[in-house]
Amino acid sequence: MSDDVQRLKVVLCWHMHQPDYRGPDHSSYQLPWVYLHGIKDYVDMAAHLENNPGARAVVNFAPVLLEQLQDYVGQIQEWLLRGKQINDPILAALAGPGVPLDQESRRDLMRACLRANEKHMRGRFRTFRRLSDIVGLVDEHAESSEYLNDQFIVDLLVWYHLAWMGEHPRVNDLRIKSLEKKRKGYTAEDRYRLVESIGDLLASVVDRYRKLAEEGRVELSVTPYAHPILPLLLDIRSGQEAIPDMELPESASYPGGEERSRWHVRRGLESFENMFGFRPKGCWPAEGAVSEDTLRILEEEGFSWIASGQQVLHNSMEKSYADAAWPEQWAHRPYRVKDGDISCFFRNDGLSDLIGFTYADWHAEDAVSNLIHNLESIATNCDNPSDLVVSIIMDGENAWEHYPRNGCFFLDDLYARLSANPNLEMTTFSEVVEQRLPTYELNTMVAGSWVYGTFSTWIGEKDKNRAWDLLIEAKNTYDRVLASGRLSATKLAQAELQMATCEGSDWFWWFGDYNPGETVSDFERLFRNQLKHLYQILGEEPPEYLSQVFAYGGGDPAVGGVMRHN
Repeated sequence: MSDDVQRLKVVLCWHMHQPDYRGPDHSSYQLPWVYLHGIKDYVDMAAHLENNPGARAVVNFAPVLLEQLQDYVGQIQEWLLRGKQINDPILAALAGPGVPLDQESRRDLMRACLRANEKHMRGRFRTFRRLSDIVGLVDEHAESSEYLNDQFIVDLLVWYHLAWMGEHPRVNDLRIKSLEKKRKGYTAEDRYRLVESIGDLLASVVDRYRKLAEEGRVELSVTPYAHPILPLLLDIRSGQEAIPDMELPESASYPGGEERSRWHVRRGLESFENMFGFRPKGCWPAEGAVSEDTLRILEEEGFSWIASGQQVLHNSMEKSYADAAWPEQWAHRPYRVKDGDISCFFRNDGLSDLIGFTYADWHAEDAVSNLIHNLESIATNCDNPSDLVVSIIMDGENAWEHYPRNGCFFLDDLYARLSANPNLEMTTFSEVVEQRLPTYELNTMVAGSWVYGTFSTWIGEKDKNRAWDLLIEAKNTYDRVLASGRLSATKLAQAELQMATCEGSDWFWWFGDYNPGETVSDFERLFRNQLKHLYQILGEEPPEYLSQVFAYGGGDPAVGGVMRHN
């Protein structure tokens, strides 16, 4: 390749995140999504990078996800070695040896096994589809469950987990292949082998990404510990920077917000380093949520780059360049804010959302051709494409169940063709920082997130604001008890972690009547239980209002309620 070729820089950044699904005091998992995405998406995403040596990407992990993955690995090992029960009701039911005896528990378990994409997971496998259809009939006539024997439930459990398997283990793990081929009549030995395979897959995740990082094929970055919206911890009023008339909670501020923000950042770095053996250079703040105070803290804590959403940049450009011409290809430039040194990159919303919401229904080759055509058009329409970086940033786990074969055709073709394209250069954010591209200055950073450039997903609506008021009441109690000095060192450490769990952003994401009622109910109940447990750790009586439901939901988002389209 000629040295004078000006190649457009492209960064694919996959954000891996699941909230803390453990019940209070890290009791039984309330939802199974950590281990299910582990055996499907986290292993497949690693395999695609392993199989395409020329590809480069940024992979961002939320520490609370990594810790839960490791917890599952430990629990499965304890079950395999000592028969100790796994603290996840669905995985424990798969492990056996028996199945629930009472009809209500059996029906709950069967309904749980329908939580899989109807077209690409339930509909793909003939046997699983038939089992699912029977469960649907039982749902309409509950008394019919009495006619379903234990073998039906065992086969349903096995197929539910087989459907959630990633494509690479499906092809390469003989245990999985043989179980699929058997189709029905699964035994205790079959269940043992499946749980063993799940444990092996989960145990491989951290090591595989660490190796990819050591080989320079991926850059690993981190999110603050429990995935909090840092700008709102720092200043609740920052929600009004993008929406001036936003209605805020009754409380005017989050008490001790900067201290808690730094706690999440430092604990996140500590957790990441314990897992991977080094400190990351970059940060995808939870939900790409940024503000000037957030940038200051992240820079002071040692990060060299952050990334956020394109609408955040647009809002900031409007204020920074109100009376001046915007830089050419403004969305594809690295930026700094005022006198800060931290580099800021911004998501190309159009291209990212094509992968997240559109290409799933396209033929894989057509989708990749369209994406490359869009990238080449960007390169063609500027004088110095090598000075630009296109940031494609998206969820690394939730899109793929909407693609055939968990997105394997699309992702393999994407990596192969991007890495071979003479006009495009796959790279990472740290490499871009080191190359010292022309960097533009923003006079201000308007606080916002990757979703609409605002914080409206987490604050400003009745139920979300009520949740903030509940959290702030608990934080005030936390501060009062800590100031009293009455907690032992053990209780203090427990309280710090529990406070962090309650500060996670995912509770607020799901509150609001536009979300599905069943999911809102799951998160609302768990949020109240986590707050109750915080009071209990502090030695305080939980307020009576924490026994009252305050959010219901009732919507039906087009993509399962887990992603938002800009």
